Amino acid sequence: MIAKRIFTSLFLILLVGISIAVNWLTNFTIIIFALIALYEFFTMIEKKDIEIFKYFGIGVGLMVLLSVGIRFEITRGWELLLITLALLSLILIQFKRYENSGVIISLSTTIFGVFYITWFMSFLIKLRYLNYGAGLLAAVVLITKAGDIGAYLFGSRFGRHMLITRISPNKTREGFFGGLLFSALAALASKIFMPPYFSYSHLLILGLFLGALGQLGDLSESLMKRDCGVKDSGKIFPGLGGALDCIDSLLFTAPVFYFWVLHFGT
Repeated sequence: MIAKRIFTSLFLILLVGISIAVNWLTNFTIIIFALIALYEFFTMIEKKDIEIFKYFGIGVGLMVLLSVGIRFEITRGWELLLITLALLSLILIQFKRYENSGVIISLSTTIFGVFYITWFMSFLIKLRYLNYGAGLLAAVVLITKAGDIGAYLFGSRFGRHMLITRISPNKTREGFFGGLLFSALAALASKIFMPPYFSYSHLLILGLFLGALGQLGDLSESLMKRDCGVKDSGKIFPGLGGALDCIDSLLFTAPVFYFWVLHFGT
């Protein structure tokens, strides 16, 4: 399992590195990851016998990501308008149902999946289009995933005190603080490709903040998986699980970092 995890991690690092360097490949990679993760999320929900509009939701998610990727905006915040129209369409579809039971859960879960995965992932594309975009994107991925690695290493080696047992029996307080340490170090190391307005003290604060957010994102997905009775969201990446397992922490850090940059970069 460790060998599989290392091999898959090295493959993903190479893939992400190449993708960030090429603009169109960045968008393509983000879209593919997001759609696979959304499919995994809807599949998990189906295990709870909830009627989900899986392919409708994936279609809406694809349109959201493509609209951001090609900078298509008929109005400001076009992707939110698209999601709103999708919700209205889903409500209209309900009139064809033979029974009323489960309508609210089906609607809510479908739209939640679109927001939680595809809309949050779209902020990675938005980061790429900012000044210093490639460096910003590399930084948020590095800081976030360094936190994941630190939490795993420290938790495996020094973990004694459970963090939140009912959500994830393998996560420890030692792992949490180890993740923060790795995220902070990664943030400092990212100085070389970050905009000049990020001082080392600024990066230290950013690293700790994003490190905590990333681990909350990981815990949030663990909570959903436990509710659905699954260990991993999928099996596409040997040793790591599914696409959602790989991006769960980025779903929390990407939008926050985007607005962080907008605030401090203006």
